[in-house]
Amino acid sequence: MEKYDVAVVGLGVLGSAASYYAARKGAKVIAFEQFEFGHVRGASHDTSRIVRTSNDAPEYVALAKSAYEDWADAEKACGQKLLTVTGGVVFFTEDSPSKASHFTGSLEAHGVPYELLNAEEVNRRWPQFRISDSVQTVYTPDTGIVHAAKSVSAFQHLARLQGATLIDNTRVERITPTLTGKIIDTSKGSFHATKVILATDAWANELLGPLGVHIPLSVMQEQVTYFMPSDAALFESDRFPVWICRGAKSFYGFPCYGEPTIKAGRDVSNNFMTPAQRTYVHSPGLFDQLTSFMKGFIPDEGRQPLRTITCQYTITPDRQFIISPLKRHPDVILGLGAAHAFKFAPAFGRALAELAVDGKTKEDISKFGIPRVATDTSKI
Repeated sequence: MEKYDVAVVGLGVLGSAASYYAARKGAKVIAFEQFEFGHVRGASHDTSRIVRTSNDAPEYVALAKSAYEDWADAEKACGQKLLTVTGGVVFFTEDSPSKASHFTGSLEAHGVPYELLNAEEVNRRWPQFRISDSVQTVYTPDTGIVHAAKSVSAFQHLARLQGATLIDNTRVERITPTLTGKIIDTSKGSFHATKVILATDAWANELLGPLGVHIPLSVMQEQVTYFMPSDAALFESDRFPVWICRGAKSFYGFPCYGEPTIKAGRDVSNNFMTPAQRTYVHSPGLFDQLTSFMKGFIPDEGRQPLRTITCQYTITPDRQFIISPLKRHPDVILGLGAAHAFKFAPAFGRALAELAVDGKTKEDISKFGIPRVATDTSKI
């Protein structure tokens, strides 16, 4: 049985980044993906993802600042442009559970530039929007778009260049602790590793259960729709920003990116399912909800929907990240991104790699531990 320093399970964006950074630190790395590389069954496929420092929690602003540096480092290493800065706005309606002041306070705490705009200023700069006078808006010039599928592929390429072995269509069935490390039993044989990084998202509890841990996860099928505007030139990234509208229901969207379309979706629609139940068929009800919102928020009589894409959300308690070793098995490091981690991916993956190789990370992950509501099934 060949021995490895680090085994990574799951090769979405977080596992792919962790594989790269662990290998770059000199570890002998093997990584497993249960499906084919670049599959559409998880949350790391398709095109655009929002990258932003703008957040209501200071710990996420700090990690996002690190991620921007890591995105630039990854671009240099792979010779590809992954991140496009467009500027972005976050709108806060009267029924929003969070306030503009929460965002501005976190941004100020970390010295991130922003502007607090009223409705008149928003409508002057971006007349494509129609917002009421009661809406508060935070603009951050560093907000942008990262290409999802290209980024995953880039991290996998970089990992291989550093000597990592990446294997797809290989399901990890069990991780067994031993005195000398962990035995990883897979559909293609068994492997030995000193440390294991779990970046398995919705499938996390399948491997955590035998290790005595259960994280209460909510899994749902989400969807985004691409629209053809009547005048795509008005929605190019130099004339239209990335946007998020936070209210009782939250929506988000993008300017044109690689094609003359705009993309929009609802965040956390509570369309619950399990990975085995996922249909990949979009919900007509959620589509109608989105198109109704868009009619009032970004009016355009000639706009036409082109396609709707589904993805998978895996939500942790309080939607907090988990970047932590297991308490009873500290050589197993868990990474869960709570369906908002893509923007942080290189810093998130690097932190996982640092924990595995060095036993510590330079990032502040004190808020990203195993949640107290997780069940220690070893006592049952």
